[in-house]
Amino acid sequence: MVRKLYLHAGAHRTGTSSFQLCLAANRARLEAQGYDLAYPGRDGAPGGRLHLRLPRPNHGEDQHGAFVGKVTRALKKHVSGTDRGLVVSEENLLGLIIHFFSGRLYPARRKRLRVFRDGLEAVGAQVEHILLIVRPYEELFVSGFRKHAEDNAVAPFGSHAEAMARFRGGWPEAVTALRTVLRPKRLTVMDYGARGSSAALLARLLGAKAQAFAEPDQDLNVSATDAALEHLQQVYQAGEALAREDWQAVIARYAAETEDRGFAAFSAAQSEALAARYETDLARLGALEGVTLVR
Repeated sequence: MVRKLYLHAGAHRTGTSSFQLCLAANRARLEAQGYDLAYPGRDGAPGGRLHLRLPRPNHGEDQHGAFVGKVTRALKKHVSGTDRGLVVSEENLLGLIIHFFSGRLYPARRKRLRVFRDGLEAVGAQVEHILLIVRPYEELFVSGFRKHAEDNAVAPFGSHAEAMARFRGGWPEAVTALRTVLRPKRLTVMDYGARGSSAALLARLLGAKAQAFAEPDQDLNVSATDAALEHLQQVYQAGEALAREDWQAVIARYAAETEDRGFAAFSAAQSEALAARYETDLARLGALEGVTLVR
């Protein structure tokens, strides 16, 4: 019997942590309805144990089999009976935020998806539905940079801005990879502005009624203010490291200091170019065969 997979593929900075918290809040209901759940706990979602080790751009094809073995073992920890559906949420499936800064949007996407596909085959899973939330490029890159700066030393945003403004790849390329490699029965792409609640998103993924699920009552991923990020960068640039609870405490301490200090911003020309490219790419997404675009 084929196991049906329902995949929430992120993307980054589109409320993935909130969605995973929603999965945790509805775990008992979903399990009773015949679903197994797999999602990471990197942002603190209860019960998050998924750890997919996927290739990066520098990994060769000769390492494909080793990665498939790792993914297979990770997935087997989350599946039970073959008659149960599997809900997976993982924003790193297509790639990593760090590549944004060199002007690349998910450069290893096909390599990573092929590994994931072969891991799915090993556990008897077939992709029923993929849901991907896409965000305007300017917002995506700024938010991704800010998130990375919370727990890493970074060069000034301006040193990356031109590369990001002229980045390679795009949402149509990412979606085409999802469609052609994973071959889902359905593929839904949603603009971030139309996202709505996590409970409604879960219902859309599973084809259920929106009121069937509870909305989580907390936020795991509070954004840092410029003041907090400036303080954290002073620490990291001095060569110090902070434990997760310590840098989160800094974010909380500066939460009320909401003044825009220009920590991460594109020029007017760069913003205009990124906005135009996003609108063009939305049109391209809407024209892709087998893709439902929600905006």
